[in-house]
Amino acid sequence: MSAPLPGSLASATFDNGRTCAVAAQGQRDLQSLGKAYPGLFPSPPFDGAVFSTLAMANAFSAPSLTAPALRVVNRASLWAFRVDWLFDHVAPARAELVALARRCVAVAAGATPETDDTLGSFLADIRRDLEARPGFDELGEAWVEELDRMFAAMLREWDWKAAGERPTAAAYLDNADNLGSSFVDLSHWLANPEPDTVHSGPHDLDAVLAATRATQRVIRVVNDLASLDRDRRSGDLNLLLLTPESETPEPAPDPAALLAELTAGCDTALVALRGNQPALADFLHRQVEFCRGFYGRTDYWGDV
Repeated sequence: MSAPLPGSLASATFDNGRTCAVAAQGQRDLQSLGKAYPGLFPSPPFDGAVFSTLAMANAFSAPSLTAPALRVVNRASLWAFRVDWLFDHVAPARAELVALARRCVAVAAGATPETDDTLGSFLADIRRDLEARPGFDELGEAWVEELDRMFAAMLREWDWKAAGERPTAAAYLDNADNLGSSFVDLSHWLANPEPDTVHSGPHDLDAVLAATRATQRVIRVVNDLASLDRDRRSGDLNLLLLTPESETPEPAPDPAALLAELTAGCDTALVALRGNQPALADFLHRQVEFCRGFYGRTDYWGDV
């Protein structure tokens, strides 16, 4: 029989096992949505790895939370992934995307989705879950606005690609809301308000959004660094592919320097947030670190 593990290593292993158990519970919940919303999550691309990795990303970002506490962020993540897939890979006519965005924003604001609108119905379920949480009456409008920002950014990128236009690096990073992570992070915060600070939520909203958007920009660059070859093959926009081969007034961005600059800005935003919202600050920091470790080795979508 092998020697027992040192105490610190045994404790860390125990904690990892618990977090994986929470992730497994989250994965099963996400997989159940395939039956709840027929046709919304076809495989491929929504194979088991998509469900499991989304659940793991959130479980390891909030290792003290239970699976029920992570239900909203897991489901919001999956919902945003479905929208992202629709814009990037299905890419129907622009008018259809605009109509979709309007329907979803209306549902987020409380409208009843059409009976055949599975994407809207899923979003309505997420809203109902959030409505039961403290603070949603005061902060629900901000949640709707963040969703609207996500759709506006997705449409902007769709227009760039449709026109064969390459935006500047600054414009591209300013459009990082198309990633959807700020909307998902806000959903998580509303579902899990800081203990004993529920009523400070509206006061802290600016700091929360500054931090979620700062982490979103870092994740945007981390993602682009990892998906360069795939984006080059597919023709998708990527920070490292924005500068045309011909002469241009804007030099190609230095990825390392840019990432260091954005990370410093993110750290500043998280420090400002940590005073009143330490749990969310920890969650956002762990999200960034999870992405650093994850991207470059594999991808949520795999080979697409």
